[in-house]
Amino acid sequence: MTPTSSVPARSVAPGPDASRRSDRARRAILSATRNLVADVGYARLSIEGIAAAAGVGKQTIYRWWPSKAAVIFDAILDANTQEEGSVTLPDTGDLESDLRLVLRGAVAALTDPANDRLQRAITAEIQTDLAVAGELVRRLLRPQLDATAARIAAGIRAGQVDESVDPRLAVELLFGPVFHRWLLRTGDLDNPFADGVLAMLMTGLQPR
Repeated sequence: MTPTSSVPARSVAPGPDASRRSDRARRAILSATRNLVADVGYARLSIEGIAAAAGVGKQTIYRWWPSKAAVIFDAILDANTQEEGSVTLPDTGDLESDLRLVLRGAVAALTDPANDRLQRAITAEIQTDLAVAGELVRRLLRPQLDATAARIAAGIRAGQVDESVDPRLAVELLFGPVFHRWLLRTGDLDNPFADGVLAMLMTGLQPR
């Protein structure tokens, strides 16, 4: 009997990284969503269209998102490098500097060309779709507003803001002019405008 010769085991090349592939697909979907909603609007946007533009199957999208609105909100969060519920404001001890940072950040986000088209498409849609409007507030606006109100409340406790001030109302006065100018295009939306709004607000917040 001829002895059986031993055959050296061959090394197996590692397969594609599934997590990396999934991340590429997710980013392609979010990018396609941002482009499509800016081009065709929310009403004409479809999961089928997103899938085709991203080069994935519909089932891939539905595995991660239950609706096109959910995809859009994640696309906006991704564009602003913000995770849902993760908004925090700096507390350097200087309230005005901290609020300047967040207000300038809002200006930068709204004036970014790609983000501007996406935000305007969603803003138009929420005028008639209350469900989408509610999700916009809950997922995108409320975390930012609450975090800013909490920073102003800390300013009250530190004696930097008059104790009669309602932090939530102060937040509306802070961001309101920025969104008004962005929405109606009544003038330049830039850092000098944001700084002017903040200066006026700080005058009203000072302890009496």
